[in-house]
This record gives sequence, C-alpha cells and structure tokens, in this order.
Amino acid sequence: MRLRYIAINLLNFFLAVVEGFLALRFLLKLFGANANTGFVNWVYEMSGVLLEPFRGIFPTRVFENRFVFEFTTLFAMLMYAIIGLVLAYLINAVSAVADDSAEETVVRRKR
Repeated sequence: MRLRYIAINLLNFFLAVVEGFLALRFLLKLFGANANTGFVNWVYEMSGVLLEPFRGIFPTRVFENRFVFEFTTLFAMLMYAIIGLVLAYLINAVSAVADDSAEETVVRRKR
C-alpha cells in the first residue's frame, strides 16, 4: 500500500515537471519570447528533449514572423498525460494484485 502511494506520487511529480516545461515552452513560443535570453534558452533546451519523439508530426505556425504556435508541443503534452494515466492505472492494478495475494497469505496463516 505504501509503495503504491510513493510510486503514484513520484509519477505525478515527474508528470507535473514534464507538463510544466512543455506548457512554459508553448507560452514562451506563443508570445514570441527572446530565445537569446538565458532563461528562455534553458527552457527551450530542457523541453526540446521532451519533444524529440514527436518532432515533425505537425507543422509549426508562425504569425507576424515572431509568434509561434507549436501543435507538436500540445500533442506532446496530451501524449505524456495519457502515458501518465496508463502508468497510474498499471501501478494501481499491480499493487491491487499484490494486496490481494498478501491478504490471502494472512488468511492462510491464521488457519
């Protein structure tokens, strides 16, 4: 039970960090942030690794030569959220099976 709690919390933490970086990237690109500044460049580098599996799937729209709407970032956010949900389901399913087998062991020992 405690292991499931820790695993779910770790999963939620990492998912929040990933989604946060991607959301920040999306907003900075959308509002045309200067990529030459340290913070913006750091966010782009960190989130670029997360976008790598999804590059080239969707086109990037540029408005007024400055504002960028990245469909790929939104798609990546959706996919990471779905992966997080599937992993949470699997953690719950595996820990439920482990809890059931532990209960059976306790019942057998009491007999």
